[in-house]
Amino acid sequence: MGVKIPFRRELDFRYGEVAEIGPGIRRVVANNPSPFTLHGTGTYILGTGKVAVVDPGPADPNHIQAIVDALAGETISHVLVTHTHMDHSPGCALLKKFSDAPTYAYGPHGAGKLEEGVAVEEGGDMDFVPDHLVSHGEVISGGDWSVECVYTPGHTSNHICYQLREAKALFSGDHVMGWSTSVISPPDGDMLAYMKSLDLLLEREDDLYWPTHGPAIIDPKTHVRAFIEHRREREQQILTCVGKGVTHIPDMVPLMYTDTPEFLYAAAGRSVLAAVEYLVARGDLAIDSAVSLQAEYRLA
Repeated sequence: MGVKIPFRRELDFRYGEVAEIGPGIRRVVANNPSPFTLHGTGTYILGTGKVAVVDPGPADPNHIQAIVDALAGETISHVLVTHTHMDHSPGCALLKKFSDAPTYAYGPHGAGKLEEGVAVEEGGDMDFVPDHLVSHGEVISGGDWSVECVYTPGHTSNHICYQLREAKALFSGDHVMGWSTSVISPPDGDMLAYMKSLDLLLEREDDLYWPTHGPAIIDPKTHVRAFIEHRREREQQILTCVGKGVTHIPDMVPLMYTDTPEFLYAAAGRSVLAAVEYLVARGDLAIDSAVSLQAEYRLA
C-alpha cells in the first residue's frame, strides 16, 4: 500500500483505574484486549459532578465497577453510546444497577438500515434500546459539559460520534481510530455511507479525536485524509485483481492483505465485500447475481 496512515498504538493506562486525559475528560479502559479492540474498550467520563459516560463497554462487571468507583461522590446524568457492537453498549445494562441515568444513541442495532427495509445480521447488541434517540447536529447538555451529536454511519448503520464542545474533542467511537482502520461489514456496514461520513469529518473543526480504542488522534484531518486515500487504494487493488482474472473475494484477500495474519482474513473479506458492493453500485464492477463473498465479479 502506498498510503502511510500515521498509526499510533501506545497507550499509558492501567486496567480498572481512572485517568484524567484532558480538561473535563477521564477514561477507564476495559480488560478486553483483542485484535479488534487493541488494549480494550476505553470508556470516557465527561465533566465533573454530574457527568456523562461514553460507551460503557462490554458486559464486564469488573469494568462497570471500576467506572462506578471512579465516580464516587458524583452522579451519572447521561450515558452516551456510539454504536451497538458487543464491546461498546452491553455495559449499559450492568450500569443500570448503579445508576438510573438515561441512555442516548442513534437507535438500536441496525437502526440506520432497518428504516431502509434492510435486515441486519445478528452479532450486535440486540438487547440495547436507547432511552433517547439522538440525531445529527443535536446538542446534549449536562452540568459543566455539552456535546454535539455527529451521525457517522458506515462501520455500523447507527454509529454516532459526540463532540465535547468545551474542548472541541470528538469521541469518534470506531469510525476513526488511531491504531487501525475500521472493519466495514455488510449489510449493517456500508462503504458508501462510511466514505460520506469521512468526508463529513473533513468539513468539521475538531481539535482532536478520542476513539473508543487506542490513543488520541492529534491531527484529525491528516488522519482522515489518509483513511480516505487508503480506501481508494483498496478499491484500485480490487479492480486490478479482477482485471487479472482474480474474480472471487476469498482469492483477492491474500493478495490485498499481505501483512495481515491469516486468522484475520475473514474480517478482511468483509471489508473487501463492502468495497465491492460500493464499486458495483458505482458501476465499476459488474455481476450476474447478488453481491456476496462467493459471487464472481468482472469489470464493467
